[in-house]
Amino acid sequence: MREFLLKICPAAVWVIAALECLFVILALRGCGKGKKPLHLLTALVAFGLFYDALILALGGVMKEGPAFLLLSRLRFVFHGALIPLLFPICAYALDFNRTWKTVVWVFTGVLIVLGVAEGFATELSVQQVAGILRCTSGEGTPGWAKAVSGVLSYGTVVPLIAAGVVVWIRQKTPALFLAGFLMFAFSALGPATGNFDLIFFISMFGEVCMALFFLVYAKQKEN
Repeated sequence: MREFLLKICPAAVWVIAALECLFVILALRGCGKGKKPLHLLTALVAFGLFYDALILALGGVMKEGPAFLLLSRLRFVFHGALIPLLFPICAYALDFNRTWKTVVWVFTGVLIVLGVAEGFATELSVQQVAGILRCTSGEGTPGWAKAVSGVLSYGTVVPLIAAGVVVWIRQKTPALFLAGFLMFAFSALGPATGNFDLIFFISMFGEVCMALFFLVYAKQKEN
């Protein structure tokens, strides 16, 4: 399995980037002229995933330098700014009233500020895996930034799965649950198989599934 993943990685990240770009376009088209927050939120999250995949794909052809480091820095910043939007997605899916939606948005705003700060504070460490040049969080990254990154990476998926279960029961659709569950499953698959250096690649398949099922759910609920 490992040899297969190493072989397909450089080409697969381009395919994943293209798919996520398509999801952005479809979500924006789904917004139309009406007030469709789930489509807009899906578009924003999908854009963050698309940019992440695009920079990883470019890491297969670019050399380390100022341009690569700048693009990689923005990858961390966009991750910190857009992943917190999973919380409003849950709030709209669960039909929270106006007061609770406001609470969720305030909480999300705080996370976005922390996420953007974390993106700028992260020390970039350049690594090459499977022919992909990529930046990871270096040892000099402040402890608070590592904590924020952990919350954004794992603390957002569990509430999404929980919300998905409630939505599945109430609205008879598993789409939101599948978005969270598949994201979690693929994130755990790398460590479970001992492919720690390929976690970034294996989890990308979960990101594609998450964006896809967000789009499916938004269409089901808002159309």
